[in-house]
Amino acid sequence: MENIEVNLTNPSANLLTLFKLNHKQDDMKPTLPGQDPPLYSKRYRNYVLLILTGVYTFNFIDRQILVILQESVKRDLGLTDTQLGLLTGFAFAIFYVTLGLPIARLADKSNRRNIIAIALTVWSAMTAMAGLAQNFFQLLLARIGVGIGEAGGSPPAHSIISDYFPKEKRATALSIYSIGIYIGILLGYLAGGWIDEFFGWRIAFFVLGVPGILYAVILYFTVKEPPRGYAEKMVSADEKAPTMKEVLQILLTRRTFIFLALGCGLNAFTTYGAGNWMPSFLARTHEMSSGQIGSVLGLIAGIAGMTGTFLGGYLTDIIGKRDRRWYMWLPALAILVAIPLRIGVYFLDHTTVVLILLFFPTLLLAMYLGPALAMTHGLVGLRMRAFGSAVLFFVLNLVGLGFGPLFVGALSDYLMPSLGQESLRWALATTIIINVLAAGCFLLAAKTLEKDLDRAP
Repeated sequence: MENIEVNLTNPSANLLTLFKLNHKQDDMKPTLPGQDPPLYSKRYRNYVLLILTGVYTFNFIDRQILVILQESVKRDLGLTDTQLGLLTGFAFAIFYVTLGLPIARLADKSNRRNIIAIALTVWSAMTAMAGLAQNFFQLLLARIGVGIGEAGGSPPAHSIISDYFPKEKRATALSIYSIGIYIGILLGYLAGGWIDEFFGWRIAFFVLGVPGILYAVILYFTVKEPPRGYAEKMVSADEKAPTMKEVLQILLTRRTFIFLALGCGLNAFTTYGAGNWMPSFLARTHEMSSGQIGSVLGLIAGIAGMTGTFLGGYLTDIIGKRDRRWYMWLPALAILVAIPLRIGVYFLDHTTVVLILLFFPTLLLAMYLGPALAMTHGLVGLRMRAFGSAVLFFVLNLVGLGFGPLFVGALSDYLMPSLGQESLRWALATTIIINVLAAGCFLLAAKTLEKDLDRAP
């Protein structure tokens, strides 16, 4: 039994040590019942979480970079708002969510670290290639490639994290991982906005796409595949992954998961629908430049989003010890508080006030993901976690990322003849209605949460 220690002050020593262990431990067999699993130090466990959070950061840099560049791309390639909605939403999401299911199934049976490394390489390369697009169709193909690559990112990472962190710390760990969303948005907006302003949108795709390929190499040589069930000390040498049908049957017979997934999807509909069009809203309504928008939105989305995501998991891990229904109650409460603040963002004319107000709904609407992932993993068995995450993300991204930006873009085009530049303001405002539905779904999920957790395999 080997204790893996990581020296954070000497990265080269880490790389050498872990390279030697790579082939020795990659196919490490689970321990038999009654045996202690191989020891991973707390420092190494946190290192893995840090690296995976970095992967998720690249995930959202490459996913959201088109959002900050879309006004420049629209002018250069002569696109409509509906086409932009397709590129930033549905075209990406349909491949992301569809391929996410079989890839997650593979992750429940094979080496998850390798899957993530390959996926990161693919989506980073396709992001760089988007800078070569000469028309809508070529850019569409590049975005589809990004979606295909990113399908192999999160579900395997969720599964690895749940094997490193016990259930009482899992929502916090998954929330820290999910902070990568907002670090990615912050870096993507800041770098993308200013690179676009000084060098053009094509260079921005190259500069932000290539580093992910190098990061995939670091991931491959320093992150170890943990035994299944390591955190619970429930590892079985002969355990086989259940079929997709068996996992779906468990999830679809749990009312908690159905309403939890719908709540996530509807909440994501508003965050993606509004978030993907906020740069255009600030440019058209408040006449801000791409560099200004990138700086301001990057800081708002980054700081508020990271804070909200962490607090969502951290607070529910604390108050959930007294009553597990807080894992659903807290997201519902946060969404409802955000509604009046969002109204002010769209209908107040003072730019500074709008930007200050935007910080708070961004924070509140980010609090759902850590608790939702933790409860999804709590509802399924050890070799069902990656696929469980994939099913949750299928709903979340199909409803949210797939239809949110497309809905706002298409409605903006529809209202343009009558409202002119105000069309985008009103298209964004309609997404507030969906917030009410999302909060209701989380409240319904809370009603059956205790019973369904007790029925978990």
